[in-house]
Amino acid sequence: MSHYDLPSELQVETDGAIRIVRLNRPDQLNATNHPLHKGLAELFPQIDADTEARAVVLTGNGRAFSAGGDFDYLDELTREPALRRETLADGQRIVTGMARCRVPIVAAVNGPAVGLGCSLVALSDIVFMAESAHLADPHVAIGLVAADGGPVTWPLLISLQLAKEYALTGDRIPARRAAEIGLVNHVCPDGEVLEQAMACAQRIVKLPQRAVEDTKRILNLHLERAVLATLDFALTAEDRSFVSPELRANLDRQLAKREGKGKA
Repeated sequence: MSHYDLPSELQVETDGAIRIVRLNRPDQLNATNHPLHKGLAELFPQIDADTEARAVVLTGNGRAFSAGGDFDYLDELTREPALRRETLADGQRIVTGMARCRVPIVAAVNGPAVGLGCSLVALSDIVFMAESAHLADPHVAIGLVAADGGPVTWPLLISLQLAKEYALTGDRIPARRAAEIGLVNHVCPDGEVLEQAMACAQRIVKLPQRAVEDTKRILNLHLERAVLATLDFALTAEDRSFVSPELRANLDRQLAKREGKGKA
């Protein structure tokens, strides 16, 4: 099976046994909107069902990997409880789908990875990052709880102290720093990130398939246990944070700033 049923915000390209997945909202820096978010929730079960897929390379079209949540989408989520419920359920499916995905996921972080973009990096198996790129999880800074990202996965990847610092402050983590603390595997020159990620995926597809998939599973059982232990509370807390006055004030400020720019 190599036909994927996904929105245009996600592109899947077949290169032998490798599936190259591209986040495809380049004009919006691949910021997360509803179709992209839902597409990511539906992607990983389809990859699992694609019997010829042996590795995934995940990247972004254009200048960014994914520059966080689209403010219009966040605004909608504050006002529509049914959409919010659906989105939180999709968030859960993204996390569990990536953690359980049978095939190794190699991220090619070609530009900034913020919010959900940052979560996708944390949930990938091997990460190549462009030297000019950065990671950030600014959920808390705008008044949200991040149920699908840093706070759930980072404590397994980096020290608990650093996970707390970056999750609470939303500070940018430059590529070199991300590699130094163990959030990414390799930093590459900007123009080479996809090429290096592809080379890694090509090495993986030549290895014995069963051994690769079972070994990934053993390693990711730790991640699944952490996810299952924290996810229910995290989703409830994120849901609650969507109706907080702090988030409302921050969104109003961002939307007004954009309106101002539009009129200028």
